Amino acid sequence: MDKGTLIDVRNLKKYFPIHRGMWKKTVRYVRAVDDVSFRINEGETLGLVGESGCGKTTCGRCILRAIEPTSGEVHFKQNGEFANIVDMDKEELRAIRKEIQLIFQDPYSSLNPRMTVKDIIGEPLLVNGIAIGKELEDRVIELMKKVGLRPEYMRRYPHAFSGGQRQRIGIARALALNPRLIVCDESVSALDVSIQAQILNLLQDLQEEYNLTYLFIAHDLSVIEHISDRVAVMYVGKIVELTDTVDLFSCPRHPYTEALLSAVPKPDPRIKTDRILLKGEVADPANPPDGCYFHPRCDYAKEICSHEPPPLRKLEGQYGKENYVACHFAESLNLRGIAVSQ
Repeated sequence: MDKGTLIDVRNLKKYFPIHRGMWKKTVRYVRAVDDVSFRINEGETLGLVGESGCGKTTCGRCILRAIEPTSGEVHFKQNGEFANIVDMDKEELRAIRKEIQLIFQDPYSSLNPRMTVKDIIGEPLLVNGIAIGKELEDRVIELMKKVGLRPEYMRRYPHAFSGGQRQRIGIARALALNPRLIVCDESVSALDVSIQAQILNLLQDLQEEYNLTYLFIAHDLSVIEHISDRVAVMYVGKIVELTDTVDLFSCPRHPYTEALLSAVPKPDPRIKTDRILLKGEVADPANPPDGCYFHPRCDYAKEICSHEPPPLRKLEGQYGKENYVACHFAESLNLRGIAVSQ
């Protein structure tokens, strides 16, 4: 593993059983996460993007062991050595969870309405025996200032805050234990666009200050472009492309990525958009097609695509960066990207 790597995910799978009949016999499995591999370097933001239901959130929660993965490995660097989170017992997991935190999608349901802001932010410190009393209150005040909240509001309840303010409370809670990796699960999708920009800028400022590493899950490519250093594109539980953000947006290598990019709204209404409308429906993760999962909707598909699954293989990126693509014809396709804003 590379010395700069913080977390290395290998062949991660999560299959949910489908039960039928009186005896609840397992008849098949939903392949929510299907052999996913990637790594994230320290201080980096990896964007994980794809349609709703493609397995992004399940992947993030398997990394946290909030959901038990079916198989695979999640190696996390701790004290200079890599440890497999999947094999950890409860005590080992409790220790490493201080270094891996989650920011939830919904700022309303993720906060306990019966707890004050002080209790919500201070709970991780209390549970882990890090601070109590005046020390805990001082730490809560510090965290509230860091995320742009006034400390005098600490004794208010969540219902007194707007959506953006609630998400700031969630961010402060995630920062309480000084984590190294934060999984941001659609953490701005429930917010107004103007508030989204504020939260994204806050996350970037905190990353620079604390050298945080983010796995940023989203379905909005404009958000992904703004915050990510590299991007992984998921389709029906699999990663189909993984590359540098500039490479992905300007020179996509997978037809599914090209279709996603064509759907990004243009800021100038006078610009005519040439939207790629995919045929058919998203593949059923409980009964995916043979070969490439995307081939029934792909305009570039050939015979090999219908019976041979393409491996995620390494190609040379446009700007010399590593580019991983799961497509038989990635080298020969001339796909259309979009200009990347600076």
